[in-house]
Amino acid sequence: IVFESKPVYENKIPQWINDYIKSQGYTITDKSVLLLTEYLGNNLGKITNEVQKLLINIPKDKQIDENDIEKNIGISKDFNVFELQDALGTKDVLKVNRIINYFAANEKEHHAIKVIAMLYGFFHKLFLYHFLEDKSKNTAASKLGVPPYFVHKYAAASRKYPTRKLSDIMHHLRVYDLKAKGLNNDSTSSGELLKELTFKILH
Repeated sequence: IVFESKPVYENKIPQWINDYIKSQGYTITDKSVLLLTEYLGNNLGKITNEVQKLLINIPKDKQIDENDIEKNIGISKDFNVFELQDALGTKDVLKVNRIINYFAANEKEHHAIKVIAMLYGFFHKLFLYHFLEDKSKNTAASKLGVPPYFVHKYAAASRKYPTRKLSDIMHHLRVYDLKAKGLNNDSTSSGELLKELTFKILH
């Protein structure tokens, strides 16, 4: 007998977490699922361990939210990649700078390589959104691979970022991803790279 167990692809992890929590008799907000995905990656053993620790402290009649995640697992509900995406999507310069300064002070948990990968996914989906013929909530959610709840954020961000600007942003993301990995960069820290990158995204 040969048993092959391939790792779950990262884009399937949010649904896996949601299904697992439902199987335990709980419900969870979409944003909380994404926070867990960002923090825990695609290691299913790690995910189940952290979720079980979380469920011990939460009654079954309460929907798990970001406050529960922050209190029981330690993921900040205010300073994470998804809050950064929202701030960039609305061009909230003050909020972007607060989050980036937090990331710079906590480089181990928020290294540029990981943050840039998440931002690439966001801006790539935003670029695709521009070219959707049917931008209705459910159709757009299916095409972009996001929960329907998030479609309005892409709609709003698309008005801030035309396709030409998005092409420039995708270029900047590739350049800074290489710099974060050490190419043509001898001494600039992860935090400083993110500060430079977000400035170029916003302006």
